[in-house]
Amino acid sequence: MKYSVGLPTGRACGDPEFLVELAVLAEASGWDGVLLEDYVVFQGDPAAPTCDTFAVLAAIAVKTESIRLGTTVTPLTRRRPWVVARQAATVDQLSHGRMILGVGLGDTGESVGRDASFTHFGEERDARRRAEMLDEALAIVAGLWSDEPFSFRGRHFELQEVTFLPRCVQRPRIPIWIGGGYPNRGPTERALRWDGACLYHREGRPLGGDDVRDLRARAGERAFDILAGGWGRLKDPDAERERIRAVADAGATWWGEYIGAADRRAMRRAVGRGPLRVD
Repeated sequence: MKYSVGLPTGRACGDPEFLVELAVLAEASGWDGVLLEDYVVFQGDPAAPTCDTFAVLAAIAVKTESIRLGTTVTPLTRRRPWVVARQAATVDQLSHGRMILGVGLGDTGESVGRDASFTHFGEERDARRRAEMLDEALAIVAGLWSDEPFSFRGRHFELQEVTFLPRCVQRPRIPIWIGGGYPNRGPTERALRWDGACLYHREGRPLGGDDVRDLRARAGERAFDILAGGWGRLKDPDAERERIRAVADAGATWWGEYIGAADRRAMRRAVGRGPLRVD
């Protein structure tokens, strides 16, 4: 199992140079991946310092050598899918094949009202309509990464024939992970159609061993990544190892630890201690 550190892109991390510094520290400290959130303005605060996720990933790509880079998650429902396809492909090229694209609907239900990236820019709020948009956007992103002439006509998006070059370094394309609430039918089934799941339990907790076993069984024998975790580290290291070991034994391929937006010294310390490995 691999270990990723999740980082915000706002408040202290709204400074892109500091975020790059943390990613370089993460690689030196033994993490296998750095996964960034994706906001226009950070969470519910329209005045919070915020930086652009893909611009920072590009900078990280040229400052690191081996650590995987990605998003958890990019809300494709408020982004042009062809722009995201180009941005992610560029990061993949700069990093020599280390990009992972995690996508989702963005916050839904009551929480969308607290996400200024949706509310303050007139973005779509209806979850059903956004699900339609997301599925079309995913088809577009994958089609543009096919190295072949591609066109699309859907209910929400339309593009005339283009060929996206240069191609992604990874073959057949950059891995696509799907986020959202498990075991909700929409995000769970959507994840199983793509390359991996970065889901959280709809009860507001990380995926547990039984959840991971269910996803692993439904994915079958094919290669399929499952990112579990995504919360902060427990204060009790034995309890933390127990929950990591439970999902590792169940078939998770990644464990994610989230480092929340705090003061810089605390964030450096949290990243610099490295992952709590159980293997």
